[in-house]
Amino acid sequence: MAHKITLSPADGSGPEVAEAARGVVEATGVPVEWDVQEAGRPAMEREGTPLPDRVIRSIEHSRTALKGPVTTPVGTGFRSVNVALRQALDLFAAVRPALSLPGIASRHPHVDLVVIRENTEDLYAGIEFERGSEELERLRRELRDLAGFELRPDAGVTVKPISVSGTRRIVRFAFDFARRNGRSSVTVGHKANIMRFSDGVFLQTAADEARSYRDVTFQECQVDELALRLAAEPETLDVLLLPNLYGDIVSDLCAGLVGGLGLAPGANLGWEYAVFEPVHGSAPDIAGKGLANPIAMILSAAMMLAHLGEAKAARTITDAVQAVLAEGRVGTRDLGGTASTSEMAETIAVAARRLLVRP
Repeated sequence: MAHKITLSPADGSGPEVAEAARGVVEATGVPVEWDVQEAGRPAMEREGTPLPDRVIRSIEHSRTALKGPVTTPVGTGFRSVNVALRQALDLFAAVRPALSLPGIASRHPHVDLVVIRENTEDLYAGIEFERGSEELERLRRELRDLAGFELRPDAGVTVKPISVSGTRRIVRFAFDFARRNGRSSVTVGHKANIMRFSDGVFLQTAADEARSYRDVTFQECQVDELALRLAAEPETLDVLLLPNLYGDIVSDLCAGLVGGLGLAPGANLGWEYAVFEPVHGSAPDIAGKGLANPIAMILSAAMMLAHLGEAKAARTITDAVQAVLAEGRVGTRDLGGTASTSEMAETIAVAARRLLVRP
């Protein structure tokens, strides 16, 4: 029986890497019924919104999606599709592995990390007050009356909510993930020494929940110190658990440790729905030129297949990627090669087919 999967190519280089991943998935022979749903700039131009309701309905029906990167212009009021999608489907957990790959030169050759990021709260919750707005003026008055705090009249404000309930579920998710995947430790990144009533909630809730997981080591680390440890000794770390903003930043840092964003897959998971997408952005400057590295999207598709119970196909894709990288004959520009997006994907698809027919 075919798996129903929503495929959203999105925009920028998204359609190219999405098609690449689709081809590699199909090379494994896993039966898939794709429901292609346009989002991002093309949807905005045609329907007046970057995230039409039909996309949400499709994912609610299929329960699983593979999504390309979406452009979010800076400072335009064009709300992030990624944030909106995670909140609409309550995709509270982002899982972003960072694994050293054969043939990829790096300062630290033995990195094997997983960043788990709370996906719905913190500064990405979307609670913002525009500079000069009446709403912000009312907030200024309330803060003056409640706490004697004087906001500058030319300030913009973003609110940082972190709840016990929201933190508890991501902590349990992280520790359960560690148990299922044979991981030995979970390190919580925070700035609870400065933000006592937001990051403080995250750290204290994590410490409380960790007592139920005696078989997994719990560590806490201020996020600036964590950045130093990642630059100096990433091989000493295992699972990293972070609030939303820090998780976004640190996962990019971890991608840099293993060769760049073109190699970094990701998943956004909730209790009911799952959306898989690369960590990298849409790279509109190279859209349509065949220059984008499809590996992050292909590895995201492998994570999706594992989630769907297609363990053999998922392993075949990751093995095919590693075999192609180890051989070093074919690579996109960011890997020092000259292959196009489609050529890279076809090379991986051929390697996957070859692996499948081996006894």
